[in-house]
Amino acid sequence: MNTIRLLLVDDDPLVRSGLSFMMGGAADIEIVGEAADGGEVAGLVDRTRPDVVLMDIRMPTMDGLTATERLRACKDAPEVVVLTTFHADDQVLRALRAGAAGFVLKDTPPAQIIEAVRRVAAGDPVLSPAVTRQLMSHAAASDRDVRSERANQCIGLLNTREREVAIEVGRGKSNADIAAELYMSVATVKTHVSRILTKLDLNNRVQVALMVHDAGVLD
Repeated sequence: MNTIRLLLVDDDPLVRSGLSFMMGGAADIEIVGEAADGGEVAGLVDRTRPDVVLMDIRMPTMDGLTATERLRACKDAPEVVVLTTFHADDQVLRALRAGAAGFVLKDTPPAQIIEAVRRVAAGDPVLSPAVTRQLMSHAAASDRDVRSERANQCIGLLNTREREVAIEVGRGKSNADIAAELYMSVATVKTHVSRILTKLDLNNRVQVALMVHDAGVLD
């Protein structure tokens, strides 16, 4: 069993203590550090090399959104799971666009938070299609046309097969489901996903899904 190195970021010491107690009880998770503000994240990541950062969004000095954007812009950045109080929130959507692999609500049962960390560490984003649609509908209408145009330009860079795979990712399907739908091997699907991420300079499948939703190409 590979140990998942986890960094906790929350300005509330009681929340950090609870998370540390809860996450530290999992045999496959090691708490390598704690931060009380987003401004501490970069230095702690350099020193502790976590696999996953559990990041609160609302913090007084540097919020989790800014910290996530800066962190995910770095090479070999750890995965980020956003902690939030509201599931339909513009800041959550911005964090996902910046490269966060998903989010969990603060009142989520402990076992589900642990499972979310495990899934993200394994490369499986924590974001259902239903939640994606809800977030997209919550997004500010003012920049929707700009996002749609940009997303369609990105879709236009993909070849036919890559576009088909991207659309299935946008529907929330796993690699196995996509392979069955498009009559290809799972390994081929993984290759297409990797090419899509590289070609469009994206971090993960969540960003692919958001791009597909922005482009309006789902049935």
